[in-house]
Amino acid sequence: MVYETENTTIAHAVEQVLADERLDRRDGLALIAQPVEELAAAADFVRAHFGDDTVDACSIVNAKAGNCAEDCGFCAQSVHFDAGIETYGFLDPEEILEAAKRAERDGAQRFGIVVAEKGVSKEQRPDEWQEVLRAIRLVRDETDVEVDASLGILTETEAQILADEGINHYNHNIETSPRFFPEIVGTHSFEDRVETLEIAKAAGMDLCAGVILGMGETPTDRVDAAIALQEIGISSLPVNVLNPIEGTPLGDRLGDDASISTDELISTIAVYRLLHPHARVRLTGGREVNLETDEQHLPFEAGADGILTGDYLTTSGQSPGDDIEAIERAGMEPNMTVHEFDTEAVKARTKRERRTVETAAGSANSNAELEN
Repeated sequence: MVYETENTTIAHAVEQVLADERLDRRDGLALIAQPVEELAAAADFVRAHFGDDTVDACSIVNAKAGNCAEDCGFCAQSVHFDAGIETYGFLDPEEILEAAKRAERDGAQRFGIVVAEKGVSKEQRPDEWQEVLRAIRLVRDETDVEVDASLGILTETEAQILADEGINHYNHNIETSPRFFPEIVGTHSFEDRVETLEIAKAAGMDLCAGVILGMGETPTDRVDAAIALQEIGISSLPVNVLNPIEGTPLGDRLGDDASISTDELISTIAVYRLLHPHARVRLTGGREVNLETDEQHLPFEAGADGILTGDYLTTSGQSPGDDIEAIERAGMEPNMTVHEFDTEAVKARTKRERRTVETAAGSANSNAELEN
């Protein structure tokens, strides 16, 4: 199969990818400088060639919030910053199960248990470790979703236990390029993150690792992050876009867009597809504040084939029904490999919940007018 375009840089890259030849850093840097429309079309072609025209949805629960000792500059959960978020210890595993059941109802094929700390430690916090395992078992045994986890830095023993318990993907984002990482995080290194990913992979778990765009990195940093992920070997690449949170070092951008334009975001997603033709390129946090409603479908027309649906760790997400509509607008459909669900019911529930909110607001306004 030949991809036809007059852009020789893109044409050559697509030819290599279709022949299962891995693109390198030089290719990535050349591609990210190409026109966004041509890049998006090429990435969509590659995605359709290797994929199945479905978008895979995952959902997460913030199983332990705040008081994290790390100083990641984008994160509201760091004890170093005052972002005014609710903090709590590890949730009751039954609560985590209920969150998983909601995610399953809303079409998520996988469900991630996430904690905010450097690492869940089997040795230092054995009681918490046992609660983590109980939560994993409940979700595994009482839902059809695949169970993922994001528990920070792991030892080899911890990783093997998680793999034996059935964790499908282990998430540990690299956030940005090796060069730019020290500008964002000071309490641990880029190499620390890579080491945990390698440990999780050696234990038999698939890897979910990605980036946050718009933190001040350069296009070269965006390419270098993708090349680092090539070397690690991942099957899911989450692409977050900075949603500045007041109280964090990057919160001074509150009210402004992240340091990346829509065209740059689409170009980056397209390049990530070409550099990772067999991975799920997953659109995740920050898209709601960096893309207009009528732009939500664009990443899926530029190679993305995954999404994180529902709420995030400390910020609200887009409704699952709206996500499905964006997916369908791009000519794709939700993945139902793990379990089937009723897309129309999810969209109807979203509209019903939206009407409830609007009615409640309207009633409050009417009552206020009467009182005045």
